[in-house]
Order: sequence, then C-alpha cells, then structure tokens
Amino acid sequence: MRYTILSFFVFLVVCALAQTPPLKAVMVSYKQDTPDSILDQAKDAIRQAGGVVTHDFKLIKGFAANAPAEVLNSVQAWGTEHEATIEEDQIVHALGGPS
Repeated sequence: MRYTILSFFVFLVVCALAQTPPLKAVMVSYKQDTPDSILDQAKDAIRQAGGVVTHDFKLIKGFAANAPAEVLNSVQAWGTEHEATIEEDQIVHALGGPS
C-alpha cells in the first residue's frame, strides 16, 4: 500500500514538472535598421524557452513564433533600443470579415 501511494505521488510530481508553459502565437518585428544579431538573440531565447520560430519574414525585419509569455517579456525589453513590436498572430481579412 505504501509503495502504491509513493508511486502515485512521484508520478504526480513528475507530471507537474514536465508540463510546458502555454505558448502564444506571436509576430515579432523590428525597424529595418536593426542588426541581425538582435533578431538572432530573440529567436535563440524563444527556442531555449521551449518555443518555436515558425516563419522568418522577408519583406519586413521580423519573424513569427509560438513562445511562452515569460520569454516575450525579455524579447520586448531587449528590443527597446530597436523598437521591437510583439503582437498576437491572428487571421486578418482584406475586406473586414471571413467569406
């Protein structure tokens, strides 16, 4: 009986520690004169926090990612000098609504 209770408790602890924080779908963009090293630093931080960079933009300096909210605060703080903009990734429609 003790072994069963102990095993169950260990299982609960492992499950609690294994849960990853929820990810937010975001777009991160910078002014055109921002050094590539700043973007690389932001992408690396997102990946290290368990996030995923889903797209690198070509026309604007930025990228899309699924990232934990905590790391987005750090990315925002690093980008103050280069005016980092972080916004929720969402579907937009050219004529105001879905067809």
